[in-house]
Amino acid sequence: MTDTKELKVREKQEVASPAELTKPGPVFAPNVDIFETEKAITLLVDMPGMKAGDLNVDLRDDTLTLTGDVSPDVGTPGEKVYVEYETGRYYRQFALSEVIAQEKIDAKLSDGVLRLTLPKVEKAVPRCITVQAG
Repeated sequence: MTDTKELKVREKQEVASPAELTKPGPVFAPNVDIFETEKAITLLVDMPGMKAGDLNVDLRDDTLTLTGDVSPDVGTPGEKVYVEYETGRYYRQFALSEVIAQEKIDAKLSDGVLRLTLPKVEKAVPRCITVQAG
């Protein structure tokens, strides 16, 4: 017998905003995958429908804040019969430690996925020290 696993889709999670909202509509916490190497931490942030011009990546007081608005697609003719895709505002924050070289953070948005590369400071990168005879 083969072991089959059922795929489970995680629904968008609406978050409670830390402040009073000035715009109506839901606020979602985007899903994030985090990967670490010796030289950097990479975040893959799932933000379907997001355009680079509507996304704000803010770094202040060791806190990285992602915010952005996704507008409903108004280009489809006809009456909506059934809709699963919700639009609204994305909001997520990350506290950065001192091992991140904050001035070298890189952000790229492609096909609704934001790739944030957070390089580590040189002193945090492990290295091998060669021992010389003599």
